[in-house]
Amino acid sequence: MFAGFAQYPTFLVFLAVLLSLVLTVALMPPFIKLLRRAQIGQQVRDDGPQTHLVKQGTPTMGGVVMLLAVAITALLVGVPVPETYLLLAAIVLTGALGLFDDVSKVAHERSLGLTPKAKLVGQTLIAGAFVLVAVNVLGVPPTVEIPFVYTFDLGVLTTVLPIGDGFSIPWLYLVFCLVLLVGLCNAVNLTDGLDGLAAGTVMIVMVVMAAIAYRSDAIEPAIIAAAIAGACIGFLWFNSFPADIFMGDTGSLALGMALGCLAVLTKTEFVVIIIGGLFVAEALSVMLQVFYYKRTKKRIFLMAPLHHHFEKKGWSETKVVVRFWIISGMLASLGFVLYFAESMAAVA
Repeated sequence: MFAGFAQYPTFLVFLAVLLSLVLTVALMPPFIKLLRRAQIGQQVRDDGPQTHLVKQGTPTMGGVVMLLAVAITALLVGVPVPETYLLLAAIVLTGALGLFDDVSKVAHERSLGLTPKAKLVGQTLIAGAFVLVAVNVLGVPPTVEIPFVYTFDLGVLTTVLPIGDGFSIPWLYLVFCLVLLVGLCNAVNLTDGLDGLAAGTVMIVMVVMAAIAYRSDAIEPAIIAAAIAGACIGFLWFNSFPADIFMGDTGSLALGMALGCLAVLTKTEFVVIIIGGLFVAEALSVMLQVFYYKRTKKRIFLMAPLHHHFEKKGWSETKVVVRFWIISGMLASLGFVLYFAESMAAVA
């Protein structure tokens, strides 16, 4: 639709933000009304902060509208290439997995949904397929670069299957990416515990990923990252405290997978750990809490994930959210500066 503007990539990236935002804002109200009529609402965990009990029954699965806005924007604004379809496939399939989980929670009126093993298997299959296609079809090199330090060749242990011209399975790179993509997928999911927290932090991170993709001349991934940022901004209108709707696992799992996939295509597999440092911290807080409690029957944090710890310390929900936005912005900026400085040094 906007193919005539292909020579103006900056315009297309900003247009992606705007169009995705407008679509999200336009489609969300009727979707919320539909969910309320169907009495489809969030199931709040019993062991969570008592102040969250009022959220019981709030419409969920807002991620459906967000992903729809992103997909429409990516297909209309850009000139779809293999990277476009591969990214959208990974995002939509992960969103479908999250949707199944959300529907399961609502149907059984509990806060758990799918078993952790079932979700991990689904995420691993999607991530694995994405990485193998990226390597074999898109020519993504199986390397991981630590800026100013070293570039690791994780393709040294590769199996080539006699399929077509040869189908490579770089085992070390595949394992690394599986940990990264599935880890980010669940880290964003864990962050989605307060009104506006996940949407705001993902928006900040995606703006940086769009800038990195643009800098790498990966315009279509930049458009998708920008579309996700726009969808998050539009969603915040309805998800700000007190939330009218939650994104659910449909949104949080898909957004986490999108972040990991963008890192693979832009070769920022290490830098994304800094850019998405807040998500990493949230996930680590849960891992440390579980490990330490099993060993000592004591807790490191008042409650995990980390945002609940600060709630327990007396911070208001909005204070936690805004301060976490600030921290996310600092980490995302640090990651971009590191990436940009290294890329400039490579050119010099």
